[in-house]
Amino acid sequence: MASPSAVPEPFTRAVAGLRADSPRPEILLEEIAAPQKLAPYSFALSATVLRSGDEVASGRLILLHDPDGHDAWRGDLRLVTLVTAELEPDLATDPLLPAVAWTWLTDALDQHAAAYTAIGGTVTQTASTRFGELSGPAPTADLEVRASWTPTSDDFAAHLYGWCAMLASTAGLPPPGVSSLDRHRASAS
Repeated sequence: MASPSAVPEPFTRAVAGLRADSPRPEILLEEIAAPQKLAPYSFALSATVLRSGDEVASGRLILLHDPDGHDAWRGDLRLVTLVTAELEPDLATDPLLPAVAWTWLTDALDQHAAAYTAIGGTVTQTASTRFGELSGPAPTADLEVRASWTPTSDDFAAHLYGWCAMLASTAGLPPPGVSSLDRHRASAS
């Protein structure tokens, strides 16, 4: 990584936009060490999504910058994410889930006017059952979304907010300002 005085302005502006406050109290953001070998400049955030105090999803958002540009990126800045979330066991085999999970990302970016190009990624759903020395806990199911895209505007806060909206959808959080029915049932008892 180059010295701070040599950090390019586009990268500095992008990092400032990604340091915007979290749009939801259920999403805890933290700066983490960024990978150093993917691009000359990088920045990373981690996210933990809580529902009723329990961690139900997590993610990383990595900003990469190569001042010389990158043909595959179609630009000189790239955002890369990995999001994982627990699933209800019956969803782990739903053949429609990957397409729906992908739209959580694209719709969230679009709704926050986070302009992008060259988007790509994978959605993986898994079901795990433990045996032998690891047996005991009930079977688990997980969803993993890996994606990257090239921002085409300087509004990196919009990309942060879009990414957080995708995290919220992946975690099954209700839209902002809407209460979960489970919360109302718990408070009525």
